[in-house]
Amino acid sequence: MNHEELNSLLAKISRAKIGIVGDFCLDAYLLLEPNASESSLETGLSTRPVRSQRYSLGGAGNVTNNLQAMGVTTLSVFGVLGRDPFGEEMRRIFTSKDIDTRGLLMQQENWDTHVYMKPYEREQEQHRLDFGDFNQLQASTRELLLEKLEAALPRLDIVIVNQQVRHGIHTSEFRGEVCSLITRHPEIPFIVDSRHYTDDFSGAMRKLNILEGAKLYQKESVAPDLSDPKEMEELARRLFERWGKPVFLTRGQHGCVVFDRRGFKEIPGLLILSPVDTVGAGDSMLAGIAVALAVGVDPHQAAEFGSFVAGVTVQKLMQTGTASPEEILKIGTDPDRLYRPALAQRQDKAVFHADTEIEIVSSLPQLRRFTHVIFDHDGTLSTLRQGWEEVMEPMMVNTILGKGQREADEALYANVLATVRDYIDKTTGIQTLVQMKGLVNLVRQFKCVPENDILDGSEYKEIYCDCLLRMVNDRIRKIERGDLSVDDFSIKKAVHVLKALHQKGVTLYLASGTDQEDVEREAGILGYRSFFGSRIYGAVGDITKEAKRMVLERILRDIGDEEPERILTFGDGPVEIRETHKRGGYSVGVASNEIRRHGLNLTKRRRLIEAGADLIIPDFCQMDQLLSLLFE
Repeated sequence: MNHEELNSLLAKISRAKIGIVGDFCLDAYLLLEPNASESSLETGLSTRPVRSQRYSLGGAGNVTNNLQAMGVTTLSVFGVLGRDPFGEEMRRIFTSKDIDTRGLLMQQENWDTHVYMKPYEREQEQHRLDFGDFNQLQASTRELLLEKLEAALPRLDIVIVNQQVRHGIHTSEFRGEVCSLITRHPEIPFIVDSRHYTDDFSGAMRKLNILEGAKLYQKESVAPDLSDPKEMEELARRLFERWGKPVFLTRGQHGCVVFDRRGFKEIPGLLILSPVDTVGAGDSMLAGIAVALAVGVDPHQAAEFGSFVAGVTVQKLMQTGTASPEEILKIGTDPDRLYRPALAQRQDKAVFHADTEIEIVSSLPQLRRFTHVIFDHDGTLSTLRQGWEEVMEPMMVNTILGKGQREADEALYANVLATVRDYIDKTTGIQTLVQMKGLVNLVRQFKCVPENDILDGSEYKEIYCDCLLRMVNDRIRKIERGDLSVDDFSIKKAVHVLKALHQKGVTLYLASGTDQEDVEREAGILGYRSFFGSRIYGAVGDITKEAKRMVLERILRDIGDEEPERILTFGDGPVEIRETHKRGGYSVGVASNEIRRHGLNLTKRRRLIEAGADLIIPDFCQMDQLLSLLFE
């Protein structure tokens, strides 16, 4: 889906008329303040003081809330509430959003509004309290609910059926009547997201988790191997044949697969750099798919749109988030995706070029006529900055904990450390300034540092660079003294490859997230600056000018957008690989071990395959085979 198609879809959303029938739930967030606890006079037990409380729609309510946030103006809800304050709060929320609640019934007896009460202490969710697990749907309530749903069908474009809990409206009798409705009204599309009864809704499209789908289809009593793309496709095909309607199989962070009358389609997952909260992500995905289908988009693009909606909402912490059109457009205009997750996780699935360590991830182009070759710097050619992660990690941890780092308890420290490591892993290869702007958000997230003491991204970058450059400058001094040679700080045979390509007449580019001045200086020290001439690009202190994107865009301007296959990129970080993949070039992931300077780094291999690398090499030791593969 390109930018124009996404804009067009968003412009149509307000016209959609959607019905939602299902288990309407309320998410209640209680933010606890343990420092205010005291002993109860009656029991002697410690109290759990609540600093603040917040309520939001969950289950089918979250689907509805997502649709309303996207701009759908005609929404009708069909479900059952209890005669309790939570039911009143849910109805108030719907009314405030101008949602049609004529199909939202109240059962007087044997029914509590479904509520998930979530206490949070120091931003960690505690044991949840659930209401509504013992509900019993009365026959009179069921009949009235179905009557109201059928009466509304002529004015709807699509109906979403959400089944969240076992003791909700979806009794066997209710499910059977819904199937009868679908049969009697074939002109109205239904899409079902059912946690427990997916197989029971004949005539409807399904959206379900791929693991739930695997349980429905087991070949010779053995579940399909979902790490095998062929078996995943076979699973989707079997479920489509079973139900005769489009099937959407979600895969968490790895995206979604679709099977409809046109066949199989994989929608890769989105790369999300910020911390995530996956609560309600499935509801957001369902809402995005449904509204796209309602305005006439095909199932493949509907799944892609749904992934954008979910990609926005998972970044909203401690809330059942929604996505606005502006947020969807932002994430969907130039999305970064995660490719081939199964292969990335399984080295045993690797396929190698004959008698080499060159892993073939995707097939080589038939015509190999690369004329412009881009190299990343740190980790691809140079190891002068090897160990930067070990410098950044403590710097970030100490920054987040602030002056109270020594008093931080083990749980808080472990949480901060895990968050920092995950963030560094995800942001490897991007500009340092961008990483530090993300650090500002992490500092605010943990609330250990007073707002007035928080620095901006540029100031944090200065602190980090001072620490890093002390290490780099020490290594440079050792080279200048003759204690070490330039070969001790470059990937094996990297310089030989540069020389060979230069002699072939290939135009070489060096692109890095490191500051421009430092890249030029270090390339000169290591002896290969001359191969690149004036074509060295580093960070210039402006996050809108990403060096690797700038190089690709410049090359495409020079050679013409119609010939991206002439671009070849070598890199050990995901940014250059991902940007090349998006533009149609070919990329070699250098999964280098920067300490040994040769051999495979499995973490980098995973990261590079997920970024879209076409080949994986551990180093340049087999340069003759590599160049023969790429240029002959």
